[in-house]
Amino acid sequence: MLKDITLGQYFPGNSVIHRLDPRTKLLLVVVYIVALFTAKWFVSYALVLLCLIVIIGISGVKPRTILKSLKPLLFIILFTGILNLFYTEGKTLVSFWISTITYEGLTRAFFMILRISLLVTGTFMLTYTTSPVSLTDGMESLLRPLRHLHIPVHELSMMMCIALRFIPTLTQETDKIISAQKARGADFESGNLVARAKALVPILVPLFISSFRRADELATAMECRCYHGGEGRTKLKQLQYRARDAVAFFLGAIVLASVILLRIFGL
Repeated sequence: MLKDITLGQYFPGNSVIHRLDPRTKLLLVVVYIVALFTAKWFVSYALVLLCLIVIIGISGVKPRTILKSLKPLLFIILFTGILNLFYTEGKTLVSFWISTITYEGLTRAFFMILRISLLVTGTFMLTYTTSPVSLTDGMESLLRPLRHLHIPVHELSMMMCIALRFIPTLTQETDKIISAQKARGADFESGNLVARAKALVPILVPLFISSFRRADELATAMECRCYHGGEGRTKLKQLQYRARDAVAFFLGAIVLASVILLRIFGL
């Protein structure tokens, strides 16, 4: 299960999606989320799904990787769908004991599962096609006006970059700890919920110790390199908008406008 966590991983490539400016991709992700939550019925969701499929096809990211990214969240997605299925009032379809399935609950559960899946996949595509350094530079550039409000934009962007960078590392570390504990006879799968929770202690303790050690080593390395924040720092690669970014913005605006029109017409 831990090996299926792909958040924070970057898959190098030379596709148009990879070569887009990170600021463009960040803004388009916001447009994508707005369009997704604006969608109302099958036609609107079909349009958003079609756009996502096209993006995945152009980026060259394997569909199997996308499906693996949804696997760790499968329980949350299904649980959310079940809650909407049984706790939505409307026209009764099936009734048994204290549970009732309505037509409105069935449609809401379907759209909720679809919405969460599309949301996770779309946001994961951002990290799949953008390196953590580029993502940090793009976020820092977009949030630069907040510096006038004395908000530490560079430090916040750096924290996000470090967090994304170490997600795969911590995942691998957790997998190694679990394998080591199993080799010592630890059982993480049997027993009730309380017993399983107690069994996680031999995992969490060394994981926290390892995380703090890595954080201390990283802080020491940054101090040795005379890192003192973003003041006066220059960048090797300057971000520049190009023609492909303008085309991407135009297409994103068309998709968002189309979803809004479809919602107005109830589609």
